[in-house]
This record gives sequence, structure tokens and C-alpha cells, in this order.
Amino acid sequence: MIDESSVPPRSETTKSLKGQNRWQLWLVVAANSLFLYGVVQANSIKLDGLRAVFSDSQKLIPIGLALVVATVLNGVLSTDVKARLVFLRWRNVLPGHRAFSQYAISDPRIDPAALAKLIGSDFPVQPLEQNRMWYRLYRTIENDPAVREVHRDFLLLRDYAGLSVLFTVLYGAVGFFTIRSLSVGLLYFLLLIVQYLAVRQAAENYGVRFVTTVLALKASKQAIKQPKKTRGAVGGTDV
Repeated sequence: MIDESSVPPRSETTKSLKGQNRWQLWLVVAANSLFLYGVVQANSIKLDGLRAVFSDSQKLIPIGLALVVATVLNGVLSTDVKARLVFLRWRNVLPGHRAFSQYAISDPRIDPAALAKLIGSDFPVQPLEQNRMWYRLYRTIENDPAVREVHRDFLLLRDYAGLSVLFTVLYGAVGFFTIRSLSVGLLYFLLLIVQYLAVRQAAENYGVRFVTTVLALKASKQAIKQPKKTRGAVGGTDV
């Protein structure tokens, strides 16, 4: 069974990991804003010459406004909305909802028998129960370096995926109004969609890896402890 005494009473892990990711998310916002500005200005140079770079300063207004709005809205997006954008599900969104029915039996690193011995019962079947059981396991090793690393990567890419949707909507709209060439505007919008799809896929992969890493570590620790009990039970000698 899981040793409940080993579960920390309160966790600040997620909060601290988000703090570590903040500067990287600001770089994402800045890079996307600069890219939009560069596309608008490059198109202006091509059509009107170098004077347009300085004379069309009003184009900076919608770009700056889009940057502010995207940053604010990313804070407004709930974790549930971001998860839906990553895993493309409406209900039972998180990979923890399929931790035992899917990932515990499909990941070659995980020993299902040791994992079942650890939780002291059959694997939970209902998605909510699966996620709750997985979370109990996670809380016991949340500060393990391997768990923290993959958790941080997942949180970063999950937030990046939420931002990329906002970029597609807001920056895409600004691009259509400020980029004078329709073909360039469409190409820019397509690149924004590609960015979201790529980041979403990476975030999903890290989310699944986060779940399976916890299960693999807990199962391996249980498997290591079990032979010691067996050896000690046979006449006090090693067999």
C-alpha cells in the first residue's frame, strides 16, 4: 500500500516550476511579436521602400496591443482550457485519467505487477479514480529530479500551447490588417497554425511522459524492495 505519511502536507512544486518558466514564456511572446513586426516591416520595405519603415509607425500600435492582450489572456486561460488545447479532449482531459488503463501497461519501463503490489489493489478503472491514484503516487516523489524536470517541461509547453492559440487568433488578425500582401498574410497565418500544432504535440508528449515517469519510478522502487522481504522470510538466509 502507499505510505500516506510520506506524502508532503502541502506542495509548492507547481508554483516554483511556473516561476522558473516565466522568463522563457516572455521570450516566446517577445519572439512572436518581433516576428510579426519583422513580417509587416519587410513587406512594407518591399512595397514602398525604406521610408515606410519610419513613416508607418502607426503599425506598431496594433502589434503592441496584441502583445499586451495575448499576455493578459494567457493569465486568464484556466489550466483546464490549456489542457483541452493540448490533449484535444473535452472530458477526462489529463493523461492521468488514463494512467493505469493505458500507460501503465504500454510503457516498457513500468512493471505492472510491482505497481499493483504498491497500490494494494487492482488498477482503478474510472478516469477520475485513475487520476487521483496517480496524483497520490506523484506527491510522494514530486521532488525527484527526473519528475521535476519532465513536469517543468510539460508546464512550459502547456502554457506555450495556450499562447500559440492566442497568437494565431490575435496576431493572425493583426497580420491581415497590417500586412499589405494577402499572400504574405496567409503564409504568416499558416505559420502560426503550424507553431500551435507543433507545440501542442510536444506538450502532449511531455504530459504523457510526466505520468509514465512517476509510475515507472514508483514501480521500480517497489520491485527493488520486494526481493528483500522474500529473502528475509526464508530462514533468515539469502536464497
